[in-house]
Amino acid sequence: MTVAFDLVERPELEAPVLVLALDGWIDAGFGATNARSALLEGLETVAVGSFDADALLDHRARRPALHLAEGVVSDLVWPAVELRAASDAAGNDLLLLVGAEPDHTWRAFAEAVVDLAMEFGARLTVGLGAYPAPDPHTRPVRLAASASTPELAQRFDYLRATIDVPAGVQAAIEHRSAQVGLPAIGLWAQVPHYAAAMPYPAASAALIDGLAELAGLSLDSTELHSQAASMRRRLDALIADNGEHRAMVRQLEEQADAAGDAATLMTGPLPSGDELAAELERYLREQDS
Repeated sequence: MTVAFDLVERPELEAPVLVLALDGWIDAGFGATNARSALLEGLETVAVGSFDADALLDHRARRPALHLAEGVVSDLVWPAVELRAASDAAGNDLLLLVGAEPDHTWRAFAEAVVDLAMEFGARLTVGLGAYPAPDPHTRPVRLAASASTPELAQRFDYLRATIDVPAGVQAAIEHRSAQVGLPAIGLWAQVPHYAAAMPYPAASAALIDGLAELAGLSLDSTELHSQAASMRRRLDALIADNGEHRAMVRQLEEQADAAGDAATLMTGPLPSGDELAAELERYLREQDS
């Protein structure tokens, strides 16, 4: 089975990096979503083309947006899966796969994406994601890696795990990349589990910085770091008012500091953060209003 792709234009690209940033999979703290937004806003992108959304998506799960103006239908916006091209500040080329994670035909979709990337001479596939972890907000965000080769996994100081977990379509694309000899790696930001349900800019900044370091790109994460500093102050202010919350954060700090630079992924039960997460969401809503 093949997946239809409507080509808009074929830009001249030199050894682009294929960046995967699709909606629909694990994205604690909206780390990958806001990293993608930063890339799209900070880079001048051009549409390369789009995949057949009718064949890939279940529109009952991903419904189009109906826009009404004074009761009159003005527009109907359908979810899409697009491939866009861009160049960074130093002239390095990127291909950005953005949009909704497909509901159907993952194998065919992965093959089509990788075939297109190879046609443009891609040199690397990088997926972006984020998941909740027993990490405190008072420590730098750490990145975990899911790489196609041991050499790539060990190239940087990323966390490495031995574990079986459900996969998203980005993993299928990374796996297909490896099958055809295209190096691939998934970058995963660890987000404090008590902050996983709200935007956590530090995770997005870590993903942008990790992508830049891994792929040799010139990317600007200044605004994300500024937002991260603001969020840190807000979290500090809330946690300072509750002794139990302070104790939980201290416990997480001790665990993080004990782990040090170990390149293995911490697993196991999370310290309870449900109450703190609910208070954080309420506090941030009140602050924003």
